[in-house]
Amino acid sequence: MKKLLSLLCAAVLLVTLVLTCASCGGSSVSADFKVGVILIGDENEGYTYAHISGIQTAAKELGMADSQIIWKYTIPEDEKCYDAAIDLVEQGCSVIFSNSYGHQSHMKQAAQECPDVTFVSMTGDQAATSGLSNYKNAFTGVYQSRYVAGVVAGMKLAELVADGKLTDANYDGENIKLGYVGAYPYAEVVSGYTAYYLGVKSVVENVTMQVTYTNSWFDITAEGTVAEALAADGCVIISQHADSTGAPAAVQALQDKGQVVYCVGYNVDMLSVAPNAALTSPTNNWAVYYKYAIEAASKGEDIVVNWSQGYEADAVGITALGQSCAAGTQEKVDEVVKGLKDGSIKVFDTSKFTVGGATLTEYLADVDGDFAPDTNAIWDGYFHESEMRSAPYFDIRIDGIVETNNN
Repeated sequence: MKKLLSLLCAAVLLVTLVLTCASCGGSSVSADFKVGVILIGDENEGYTYAHISGIQTAAKELGMADSQIIWKYTIPEDEKCYDAAIDLVEQGCSVIFSNSYGHQSHMKQAAQECPDVTFVSMTGDQAATSGLSNYKNAFTGVYQSRYVAGVVAGMKLAELVADGKLTDANYDGENIKLGYVGAYPYAEVVSGYTAYYLGVKSVVENVTMQVTYTNSWFDITAEGTVAEALAADGCVIISQHADSTGAPAAVQALQDKGQVVYCVGYNVDMLSVAPNAALTSPTNNWAVYYKYAIEAASKGEDIVVNWSQGYEADAVGITALGQSCAAGTQEKVDEVVKGLKDGSIKVFDTSKFTVGGATLTEYLADVDGDFAPDTNAIWDGYFHESEMRSAPYFDIRIDGIVETNNN
């Protein structure tokens, strides 16, 4: 079976290269070049919608027809992913993308059996150690846009303090309470919520944050319930690393009842469900990567094993600022983005946080994806996130943040 698959993959690549060369001389992709896409969700789920939008934008910019993209929606993180990958190979796809971390073992299996087709696991972390030249990983530097979203939240928080809108219930001692709806306690989530928290602290120093996990990437009911619980505990701004509109919708409902509470979403603009409560959402511009990877594959060029770009490539950003944002927020955002682009601002500057009351000077992170710390990631005064592999590996629990599970 494996030999047959290998022969099939080789035949697909040969035909693609011949057809691509026939149209050499322009930057457009050959009309017979096909791309396969395996998605954990569909257009109704924010994270997947961002990938769909990115691929569609990239395809349009490359002059590709809709028929050149073959979609596999709502594929779970099990052997169905492998089946989907092989089906895409059999349909003639030369490069195949999956967008969920749990897809990667199945994508890697397909890559082993089809060495002439390129497989890319978005958010994966095993490409560099897989020994496979046709297996790749990619992720954006979204922790940067989470930091910027934190700055937006910090500006609002400072306004609320100045206007006397907070009550004793919003404080834990001298610190103002923030809330965060998390999916799972993975490094990706930890990196993101820490970046957001540090963004808030860059504006308002005296804050603490409670992170509550739903143990699901997409659960509208659970995310709404967690947001309600965080707000009931006095958290005045609630952010998320979860894929639905559940939390923003719940926050808007509480605000409509008179509670002083706001939210920061993820992936997509949440103003449609939280027009007064939503401040912004950190988001990915996946079109930057997909355009690069598809064009490279169509030319027979190798794709970078671990790709990660942030504001420096406009691969991340924040959505439109809501009407409830504080005055001067856009100017502050512009200032911070400029600092991230020129390197004068480092998100994980070790002088800006402590662990057990101490400043870290070194930290062994799991860079090779085997769930064991192996590589020092701190030097020059900051944690070097996503520089040694594309997927986040910042998993440090810093002071000021507490994690709980939604039971």
